[in-house]
Amino acid sequence: MQQLDQAHQDDHGPDHGHSLVEDMAKMRTLLARRRALKWFAGAGTFALVSGCGGSDSSDAVTVVTDTTPTPTSTVTATPTATATATTCIVDSAETAGPYPADGTNSSSGSTANALTVSGIVRSDIRASFIGTTTVATGTQLTITLTVVDVNAVCAPLANYAVYLWQCDRNGNYSLYTAPTESYLRGVQVTNAAGQVTFTTIVPGCYEGRYPHMHFEVFSTLTAATGGRYAVLTSQLAMPAALCNAVYADTTLYPASATRFAKISTSSDNVFGDNTAAQIAQQTPTFAGSVADGYTASAVIGITR
Repeated sequence: MQQLDQAHQDDHGPDHGHSLVEDMAKMRTLLARRRALKWFAGAGTFALVSGCGGSDSSDAVTVVTDTTPTPTSTVTATPTATATATTCIVDSAETAGPYPADGTNSSSGSTANALTVSGIVRSDIRASFIGTTTVATGTQLTITLTVVDVNAVCAPLANYAVYLWQCDRNGNYSLYTAPTESYLRGVQVTNAAGQVTFTTIVPGCYEGRYPHMHFEVFSTLTAATGGRYAVLTSQLAMPAALCNAVYADTTLYPASATRFAKISTSSDNVFGDNTAAQIAQQTPTFAGSVADGYTASAVIGITR
C-alpha cells in the first residue's frame, strides 16, 4: 500500500494529496488562485516586480490601478489671423516730396543727404544730430512699423532699413525750411519680427497738405546710405481724431488746427487718389492721450 501511494505521488508530483481531505484542500486553494487572477485581470494594469539587481530574490505582484484620466473633449483654438497675415496689401508708392534729405535733391544749392551722416541710425529722432542738438517739441509719439512681404503671406522682413522723416509742430522740415536743424529724421533696421520703432512727435499740419509722415524702405542698411535704392517710398496719414485732439492745443501747434480744417485725405494731392484699403493701411492705429503721449502702429507691405 505504501508502495502504491509512493508511486501515485511520483506520477502526480508532490503537490497532490494522499487523501480526499487533502485533495479538497488543494482544490479550494486552486479555486482561490483562479479567482485572484480573474480579479487582477479586471483591475487594470499590473506589473511584476522582481528583485533584479537587488538582494531580494522573491517575486511579488504589485497591482497598479489605471490612473490614465478619462479622455475629455479638448478645445483647440482656431488660429487667429493677425492683421499682418490677412489684411496687409502693398503700400501705395508716394512722392518723397521736396524735403527728403536722402541725396536725391538739393537744398540751398547743395545736395542734402542726412543718410550718410553718423548718427542717423537712431530710434529717438526728436533731437538734431548735425551741428545742433535742438529737440523738436510737440506731443510725443512712439510709432512701430512692421515691414512685411505681401508675396509671402505677409511674412515679416528682417534686416530691412526704414528711413522716417516728417515736419515739426510748425510744419517746417529740418535741413530745408528749418535749415539749421536736423531733427525728426532717423533710420532703424527691422528686427526678426520685421519691426522698427521711432520716438517722435505728432507732426503739424502745413498749408495744402494733410498731416503725414514720410518713409523709405531699403533692403539693407548699406543701401539706405545711398538714398537712391529704396524699394518703397510712401507716406503715413495721421488719423483725423488724433489731429483734432492734438491741434486743439494752439499754443503747442499754433496754426495746425486752422490748416487742418481745410484739408482731408480725399482732397489731399497725395492720398486723394488712393483706395479705401490703401488709406486704411497708410493710417496708423493710435492709442494714448495728449497728456500722456501716443503709441501707434502700422503695417508696411512691400513686394520682393
